[in-house]
Amino acid sequence: MTKGILPRVSLRLSLRVSILGAALASAVASVGMSGTASAQGGAQSAAARDPRNMGGGTCTANPYNCVDAVNPLPAPNTVWMEEMTWLDVRDALKAGKTTAIIATGGMEPNGPWLVTGKHNYVLHTNCEAIARKLGNALCAPIVKFVPEGSISPASGHMASPGTISMREETFRMLLTDLVHSLKAHGFTRIILIGDSGGNQAGQRWVADSVTKLWQGAPIVAHIQEYYDYASVAKHMEQFGVNQTVAEGLHDDPEISLNMFIDDPKSIRYDERAKAKLLTINGVSLADRKKATTWAKQIVEFRTKVTVDAIDKATANKGTLPAPPRRPAGN
Repeated sequence: MTKGILPRVSLRLSLRVSILGAALASAVASVGMSGTASAQGGAQSAAARDPRNMGGGTCTANPYNCVDAVNPLPAPNTVWMEEMTWLDVRDALKAGKTTAIIATGGMEPNGPWLVTGKHNYVLHTNCEAIARKLGNALCAPIVKFVPEGSISPASGHMASPGTISMREETFRMLLTDLVHSLKAHGFTRIILIGDSGGNQAGQRWVADSVTKLWQGAPIVAHIQEYYDYASVAKHMEQFGVNQTVAEGLHDDPEISLNMFIDDPKSIRYDERAKAKLLTINGVSLADRKKATTWAKQIVEFRTKVTVDAIDKATANKGTLPAPPRRPAGN
């Protein structure tokens, strides 16, 4: 029986390899045959392209597509690029807003109260606060998908439903393309911050790689000081946020409050209040006024720490040396 099975398995493997090989050979041949034509077409397209064309269309079709088009609307009160038109971003750059912040979050399990997009809610508030404190910065859209563990076989956070992971190499390639895109549009300082532990190494790698390539023009820096929840917890002790127990959840008062100030629904605030479950690690969040004050203090502290670190990284023309290893956090 074993003798009968092995030949069939071997045959299937051989056929599979042959099919894959033929497909690869066909793809290579196709690229080779079309390479010259594509190159010629690309050259013609580049030559024919009007340098005045902007905005997704041609300048001849509509004056609002022209590079020097006058913005018909006032500048919006936002620091988020995705909430701006191309004219808004162009004018912001001309006005000196040449710092871009790339913030990376994640999708992961965080106990029974916090939504899987925990870090993205935190960054929605913090990136805006940091950009406004800097005064010359805009926030790129939050990168919501980051390394969270092996997909198959599942490891790390990937054991829990709702988690979305990304391979480390994919994450680094994504960040590299984002940085190159921002450089192409004239941003002279590109800052990377991450609200989760798995994001840090990839951000540093990308920042260091392009810094070596571009020699600090533009300045690209990973701000490791942003991700320091231990310091946030220590800072908040003076205001009465004292953790007396460890509940063993992927949660704590500081991150819950940082989410709360962005959207109370993200920590199920009303539902927990009704169920009398508004305590985490021995800290009650039931007093909404006090919780709001605490949340604002957290955002203010994290903003100050990050802006100070950005100034130091700017003087260094890139990421500062890595600090001593810190305890694992959120």
